[in-house]
Amino acid sequence: MHSRLRHLVTCFCWMIVCAAVCPNAGEAVAADLTPEQIAHFESRIRPLLVKRCVECHGAEKQQGELRLDRRVFAIGDGDGPVVPGKVDESRLIDVIQYDELDTQMPPAGKLPDDEIQLLTEWVAAGAPWPDDGNAEEVAHDGLPRTADGKIDFAAAAQQHWAYQPIERPEPPAVQHEQQVRNEIDRFVLRKLEAKGLTLSPEADPRTLIRRASVDLIGLSPSYEEVQQFRDDAAADSYAKLVDRLLDSPLYGQRWARHWLDVARYADTKGYVFTENRFYPYAYTYRDYVVDALNADKPYDRFLLEQLAADQLKLPENDPALAALGFLTVGPRFLNRTPDIIDDRIDVVTRGVMGMTVACARCHDHKYDPIPTADYYSLYGVFNSCLEPEEGPIVGEIEETPEYLAFKEELDKRQAEVDAYVAKAHGELLADARNRVGDYLLAVLKKTGKLGDAKVEYSGEKEPRDRLTRLWIDLVARRMRENDPVFVPWKLLVESPEAEFVDRVARCVDPERSGELGGPANPKILAAMADAPPKSLVDLAGVYGKVLAAVDQQWQQTLKENPQAEKLDEPAAEEIRRVLYGPGSVSDVPVEEAERKLFERDHRNQVRNLRKKVADWKVTSPGAPPRAMVLVDKDKPAQAVVFERGNPGRRGEKVPRRFPQILGSVAGEFEKGSGRLELARAVASPENPLTARVIVNRVWMHHFGSPLVATPSDFGTRADPPTHPELLDWLAWTFIHEDNWSLKALHRRIMLSATYRQASGDRPGARKIDPENQLLWRMNRRRLEFEAMRDGLLAAADRLDPKPGGRPVDLEKEPKSNRRTIYALIDRNNFPGLLRTFDLPSPDSSAPQRPRTTVPQQALFGMNAPFVQEVAGQIAGQIEANVQSADSRVEVAFRKVLGREPDSDERALAVAYLEKSPERLPDFVQALLMTNEFMFVD
Repeated sequence: MHSRLRHLVTCFCWMIVCAAVCPNAGEAVAADLTPEQIAHFESRIRPLLVKRCVECHGAEKQQGELRLDRRVFAIGDGDGPVVPGKVDESRLIDVIQYDELDTQMPPAGKLPDDEIQLLTEWVAAGAPWPDDGNAEEVAHDGLPRTADGKIDFAAAAQQHWAYQPIERPEPPAVQHEQQVRNEIDRFVLRKLEAKGLTLSPEADPRTLIRRASVDLIGLSPSYEEVQQFRDDAAADSYAKLVDRLLDSPLYGQRWARHWLDVARYADTKGYVFTENRFYPYAYTYRDYVVDALNADKPYDRFLLEQLAADQLKLPENDPALAALGFLTVGPRFLNRTPDIIDDRIDVVTRGVMGMTVACARCHDHKYDPIPTADYYSLYGVFNSCLEPEEGPIVGEIEETPEYLAFKEELDKRQAEVDAYVAKAHGELLADARNRVGDYLLAVLKKTGKLGDAKVEYSGEKEPRDRLTRLWIDLVARRMRENDPVFVPWKLLVESPEAEFVDRVARCVDPERSGELGGPANPKILAAMADAPPKSLVDLAGVYGKVLAAVDQQWQQTLKENPQAEKLDEPAAEEIRRVLYGPGSVSDVPVEEAERKLFERDHRNQVRNLRKKVADWKVTSPGAPPRAMVLVDKDKPAQAVVFERGNPGRRGEKVPRRFPQILGSVAGEFEKGSGRLELARAVASPENPLTARVIVNRVWMHHFGSPLVATPSDFGTRADPPTHPELLDWLAWTFIHEDNWSLKALHRRIMLSATYRQASGDRPGARKIDPENQLLWRMNRRRLEFEAMRDGLLAAADRLDPKPGGRPVDLEKEPKSNRRTIYALIDRNNFPGLLRTFDLPSPDSSAPQRPRTTVPQQALFGMNAPFVQEVAGQIAGQIEANVQSADSRVEVAFRKVLGREPDSDERALAVAYLEKSPERLPDFVQALLMTNEFMFVD
C-alpha cells in the first residue's frame, strides 16, 4: 500500500476508534485515555510536535511565550493553542495552514499535507494527550514510542524518508521537453520550472571533454584529444568519450581514492607505543579497490567482499581476500579492542549506510531510532572475529630474484627471532631447575608464608617473577595431588610456627609416618632427618639440596646413556619428575615461552627482533602481497551492553543482529559471528539506505555537491534530499536495471543534460537559487590535490600510471612520479601538504572533503620546489623543440591548458618572452597556477 494511502487509512481508523471510546471528544483528558489513544499520541503526535515545534516552543526556548512540549501548556484549561475537539478555535491549526494574511508556522516552511492532516484530526478527536511524566525524555529524542516507552520502530520507519522502501518514481512530464536527454533531466527540470527556470545551455566541447576526463580518470585531456573530440561530428561522440574513459584503467585509480576516503585508508596504525606502526600490506586493499572498480564489480558484491570475503568460499589466495582491509586498515588506538571495534562499526554503518550507530556506544541515540542495544549487537559481531597473525598471500608467488632475495633475508631475520626465543627459553628453565632452593623461598614469600621476614637468596639475582609463578602453580598442584615429594612440604607450610619442630620430628620418625597425610618421598625424609629444618627457610634449603642432587644424578645418567628415560631408583625418579617431563617445572613448550616465561627484558629483545622482520616486509620490494583479513572465532562472543560505554560495567545480554529500524531486512544472526549475514543485509536490495548512500556519493563527486547534504548521515537531523524523487529513481535503477553497476550509474549521470550544462553565471537564476540547489547550472569545482599533482606530472610527461604496489613517500627526494593515489598515508605524521589541500584525516571515515581556500595553497604553487621543477622541465622540453617566442607560447598553452592562446594572451606572452627568453620557466609556472588549470571548468 502506498505510504500516503496507508497513512490516510490509519487516520480514518483512528477517528472511528476515538468516536467509539470518546463520544464527547472535546472532554478527553489524560486520566480517561485508552491504550490506543496513548500509543497514537506517543508514536505520531508527540514526535511531530518535537520535530516541528519544540525547538522554539519547548523547555529551553518559548518564543511568543508559547510551549508545546507539555499538556499543561498546550491545552491548559481550554485557553491554550490547542482546544480539544474544536479545530476552528485551535490557534495551532490556524498557523500551520500558512494563510498569507496570518502568522505562518513553522517559519522554515509549510508542513507537508499529511502532517497538517494528522494534527487536524488529532485536535478534532479531542486532542488526547497522556500524562507528561516522561515528556522530557521523549521530547529529547523525538522518537515514536509504544505504550511501554520502547521505540516504535515501525512508526519510526514510516516517519523518516530514509527508512522508506526504495520505489521507482515515475519521471515527470516537463514543459521544456527539448532539453531532456534522459530521465534525470525530467526530475531536475520539474523543480526548475516550478521556479520559472530552465537548464543552462550545454557546455562547449573543450569544457565537456575536460570535465568528463577529470571526473572519470583524474587527468585533463591532451590538446590532441580535445581537437579530435571537437572535430567529431557524430551524434554519439560524447557517449563514446564517456565509454572510453570508463574503460580506461585510470578510472579505477581515480575513483578508488574517493572510496578510500570513506574507508579511512592509511598505511600506518596510528599510535601503538613500541610496536611497528606500519601496516606491511595495507596497499593490497587499495589495489583491490582499484581493480574492483576497473572491473565494474557489482556494488553489492563489492560490499560483500569487504565485510565477509573470508566466508564467500573464494579460491585459495584469491585477490578478493584483500577486500577485508576495509575493516582492518583502520586506526589501532593502542590496540584497545573496544575502540577498534567501535571504528569498524562506524565505517560499516556510517560509511556504507549513512547511519550514525557509533553515537549509541554510551547511550541511546539522541535523535535517531538506534538504541544502545543495537550498537552492542553489532559489537558482538566484530568481537566474534579476530585477525590471524599473518594473512594469506594474494595471487601466485613468482620466484623472481627480488622474491628470492626477500625470502632469504626474511628467513635469516626470523631465524634470529626463533634462536633468541629458544635460547632464552632454555636459560630460563635451567634457572628454574638450578636454583630450586631460591625459587621455593620465593614461593613462600609470594604466598605470604614468611610474613615480613627478609629473605636472602643464594644466587646473584632475585628469582624471576614469571618463574616464581611457575613454581607456585607446580607446588600448589602437587600438594593437591598429595605428591610424595611434597607431602612433607604440605604438612610443614600449613603448620603453626609453634608446632613446626614437632611436625618435622613427626616427618622423620618412621613410626609416625601414618600421620603425614600420605606416603612421603624417602629421599626428602632422609635429608630432613640428616639436617632437621627449624623454619620454612630451612625447609626450602633442604628441598633445594635434594632436588639439585637428583638433577646432577640425572645429568650423569644422560651422559652415560643418552637414551635414558628415567632414573632406576623410584624415590629419585619421583623427584626428577618435578624437574623434567610432563607436569614438571620444565613443561613449558618454547611456543609458550613468551606468554609464560618472558619478562620485560626478554620481551623487549623479541620485539626488537620482530620489528626487523616487520620492517623487512614493509621495505623489501620482493615481499609477496598478503591480505589483511578477519576470520571468525571458533566460538562467537556473547554480546552485552556496556553501561555508559564502560567495558567494566556489563549490562544486559543482546543478540547479534541488524539494527532494529531495519528489522525488515534482517533480524538476529545465527551463523558464526554473523558477519556474513551482516554483509548480506547491508548489500540487500531491500535495504533502504545502502543504494541511496552510494548514489548520493557518486552524484556528489560529479556535481561538487550531493543531493543529501550529509553523505554519511541520513538520520533525522539531516536535511532531506534536494531532489528526493531523483534520488530514489537513481537508487532503484541502480539496483534493478543496472544490477548495482557503478559504471552504468556514471553513464546515466554524465549523459544527462543536467551534467552537460555550462557553468556560467545567470544572475536571474542566481537571485532565485543562489546556492544552485536546483541545478540550473553546473557547479564550478577546484581540482582535488590528487588531480592537481597528477596533472602537473602529466603536463611534464612525467606521470607514471603503473598500477598497484607499495606506497611511495611524496615528499622524499627524488620526487616520485607515481599517481597520487599511491602516496604513503601516515596517520602518525599526516603530511602538512595533504592537509593544506583538504585531504581528510584517515582517523575516521570521511563523508566528503572540505573545500578551503587558504594562503598556503597559493604559496605551494608559487614556491614549492616540486612545482618549480615541473615548470622547468616543461620549459626545457619546449626550448629543445621550438625556437621562436610565438611558437613557445603556443606549445606552452597546448601542454598546460590543452588549447591555443587567444590573440591578447599570445601578444602579451610573446612580448614577455621576447624581452627575457630565460623567463620561459616562470611563464609556464604562471600557466600552471591559473584557475583554468586548477579548476575543472
